[in-house]
Amino acid sequence: MSLADLTLTPQGVRFMGRLIPCSIGKGGISANKREGDGATPVGIHRIVGMLYRPDRIPPPNDWAMPIGPRDLWSDDGRDAQYNHMVRAPYGFSHERLRRADPLYDLVFITDWNWPDAIPGQGSAIFLHQWRRPGYPTEGCVAFSRQNLRWIAERITPGTRLIVPQL
Repeated sequence: MSLADLTLTPQGVRFMGRLIPCSIGKGGISANKREGDGATPVGIHRIVGMLYRPDRIPPPNDWAMPIGPRDLWSDDGRDAQYNHMVRAPYGFSHERLRRADPLYDLVFITDWNWPDAIPGQGSAIFLHQWRRPGYPTEGCVAFSRQNLRWIAERITPGTRLIVPQL
C-alpha cells in the first residue's frame, strides 16, 4: 500500500495522507460479491475511468469524460454489455448515469468485474457522492462532494482502491 492508494479502513478511506469519511454498501464488505447484494467487494480495484456532469460541474481533470443524457450502465447479466457503459435507448436492465440527484455528478469507475464481466458477479462499483454521511450505497464507496472533488484532482488512471476484509 502507498499514499497514492485509496485504502478503505473502518474509519474511512486513507488517501494522500488524509483519512476521508466515506460510506460503503448496505450489504457491508463481501469476498463473494453478487449482483444486487448491496455489498462492497473485497479486493484491489483499479480506477479505470472518471465521469462528470458537464451541466453541473467543470471538468475535474483532463482525463474525465462527460456524462451525456443518453449514457447508461448495463446491470443485466443476460446482456453482452453487462457492467459496461451503454447508450439509450437500451433494451436490457440498466442504470441511468445522468441522474436527477447529484450522486453521479462525479463518478470514478473501478475495474470490478470489468472489462470481461461475469454475469451475476456485480456491476457498477463506483466511487461517487454520498446522499449524506453514513448513508449506505448499493455497493459503491461514497464521499462528500467536497472530498470527492479533492480526490478527483489528485487521482490518476490505475489508482488502486484497496478494500480489505474488515
